[in-house]
Amino acid sequence: MLANVEEVPPLPSLMGGRPWQRQGPALIGFLAVSWLVSLLGSLPIRMNGTWYALADKAPWTPPGWIFSSVWLVLYAAMAVAAWLVWRQRLLPRKAAFRAYGVLLVLNLAWPLMFFGLYPMLGAAALWMALLVIGAHAVVATLTVLFFGPISRTAGLLMLPYVSWLVFSASLNLYAAMNN
Repeated sequence: MLANVEEVPPLPSLMGGRPWQRQGPALIGFLAVSWLVSLLGSLPIRMNGTWYALADKAPWTPPGWIFSSVWLVLYAAMAVAAWLVWRQRLLPRKAAFRAYGVLLVLNLAWPLMFFGLYPMLGAAALWMALLVIGAHAVVATLTVLFFGPISRTAGLLMLPYVSWLVFSASLNLYAAMNN
């Protein structure tokens, strides 16, 4: 259960008339969209991940099962953060949701570049993926900055995601330089 660390408790009047009955289905919707992006993003990995098993990887690369576990938790945290922003009606949220939408698109683009295009383009695909993950980290940071003023908890929930992207970028850089 998430602790509410908001300065103002989420009273029905602060949710712009969003009844409590809609909160659960909305959260499930945000989780479903997030995990759908995760599933679609995993397809290039499943279809073209063989080369990566044989690739020269950074010495700090965690085992494969760690990636899927971490991404599952991060996608859930992203969904909860977006839901918390959706719940707040007092502050403008359009820019926050635009950034979040771009973030989801970049989540789909990176595995396609890194895993999907490597068999065709070789190292060039890894360098393109590095550009995508760099943009991804910038947009994730902007999302934190947009989410934070609307919901402090939402902004905090996005911070591990930004950290994981920076870590993943280091793995991407190593792979691009050594494969």
